Amino acid sequence: MTILELTLAIIKPHIVKNPVFLDAVRNVILNSDFKIVKSKRKRISLDEATHFYEEHKHKFFYNRLVTFMTSGPSDLYVLAKENAIRDWRSLMGPTKSFKAQYEAPNTLRGRFGLSDTRNATHGSDSPESARREIQIFFPDFNVDEWYRTAEQKFRSNLIIFSKEEFIHKIVDT
Repeated sequence: MTILELTLAIIKPHIVKNPVFLDAVRNVILNSDFKIVKSKRKRISLDEATHFYEEHKHKFFYNRLVTFMTSGPSDLYVLAKENAIRDWRSLMGPTKSFKAQYEAPNTLRGRFGLSDTRNATHGSDSPESARREIQIFFPDFNVDEWYRTAEQKFRSNLIIFSKEEFIHKIVDT
């Protein structure tokens, strides 16, 4: 069995403010066998958004993206699964919502995306970006420490799920 991979998932503000859409996205996550390692709801600060999207700083959509991402609470998750990055990106679908609606209508972006900026979700595109992105939103979470102390327990399903907190927790043995 291979080790679990971590990825950052962001559920964007227009989804979080719609309880029906949020429940649907969360059900997709759970039904796809992801483990939720970290979970929090927060309004992304301007500093976090500018740091997170710094690679897009000189693109035409940058200000619109940062403004939207700071407009209301987002749900932030660290997800774990074998091939988590690939699987989460597959569930999200194409970045451009209109493309997703025509080419992948059953994906999260095909179902819930409104525009290229309001495309419902974000997911890391590589292990390196996952590590960087997780650090921005979960600065107290140590990826290396998680692999040393918790990964095997998550992989072995020595965990329970808390629906109220939307997180998996290690079972006390």
